[in-house]
Amino acid sequence: MQKYFDYQLTEELAEIAISGEWHSPKVVNCLNPHSFVAALDDKAFSTALKNSDFLLPDGEGICMTLEKLGGKKIKKIAGDDLHKHLLAQLESQSGRVFYMGSKEETLRLIVERLKRECPSVSVMTHSPSFGASLPEEESREIVEKINAFAPDVLFVSMTAPKQEKWVEHYRSELHGIKVIASIGAVFDFYAGTVKRAPQWAIKMKMEWLVRLLKEPRRMWSRNFVSTPRFLKWVYTHRKEM
Repeated sequence: MQKYFDYQLTEELAEIAISGEWHSPKVVNCLNPHSFVAALDDKAFSTALKNSDFLLPDGEGICMTLEKLGGKKIKKIAGDDLHKHLLAQLESQSGRVFYMGSKEETLRLIVERLKRECPSVSVMTHSPSFGASLPEEESREIVEKINAFAPDVLFVSMTAPKQEKWVEHYRSELHGIKVIASIGAVFDFYAGTVKRAPQWAIKMKMEWLVRLLKEPRRMWSRNFVSTPRFLKWVYTHRKEM
């Protein structure tokens, strides 16, 4: 759990990122109980998370743990929240954005929505191959394509931990980018292929339940395997926080 910030700082991140005050890509990743316990078993994933410039508390379990045991009151910041802030900033400055990940159809829908809502933003996309990791040759081609487009912001969506480890491995080869953000399901949210929980559920800290009901097969393990492991880890290490 390296760095956390509230909504005000999310806006500050967006403003600084697009203003060009940073001279190298700042990497933003998301942390929730599922990714936390996954990192316990995956050293490369753990390293990628620890090397984040900003690690978003994208889970109520993370926020509650830090408040109760660490004395740090923070708000949940989802990748979707960051995505909205950065798009607004890109639109205000006619910026450039690259979406890397997901299916071709999802990317097509993203481009169509961007044309309607953010017409001043230039966009490029790439749908990579599926699998536990990307082949080196394919990754090199993707890096060249991204660098040739020279985006201000690179959004990556290949599910965790694949996306975080890919960014960690190639971040030093990506030039001129201000922010690289691994945002998982946000591509589907923005494309409209998956609906995010309504605001009332988010405010009541029940977004996890809505997602479980909508995607039981995908979310079952997160809630009934990863969450108990996370709680056990928190209890075991409570005196260290």
